[in-house]
Amino acid sequence: MSFDLISTAFAQSPAAPTETNLLMQLAPMLVIFVIFYFLLIRPQVKRAKELKQLIESLAKGDEVVTNGGVAGRVTSVNDDFVGLEVADGVIIKVQKQAVSMVLPKGSLKKG
Repeated sequence: MSFDLISTAFAQSPAAPTETNLLMQLAPMLVIFVIFYFLLIRPQVKRAKELKQLIESLAKGDEVVTNGGVAGRVTSVNDDFVGLEVADGVIIKVQKQAVSMVLPKGSLKKG
């Protein structure tokens, strides 16, 4: 009798997972990816594109602030470097990538 119970237990096959179960298991991961894309990835790419455009559009006379907090007026623009006048007659060279923002005209006052 015990042989009959064991053989029937092995004879039954487990239920195959259906497509809806697989879809339901992947749905939370897909939702999390979509949330990460719209909250983290997309805004970061947008900011990087805006910064690249800002750096490419630098021109002589623009008033800028660097990542280090140095504010100055652009006196020269090269391929990699920008000349900033931080005080009367004091010009420093910084990398273009160090420029973080352009200030409105007239923000830096002499005095």
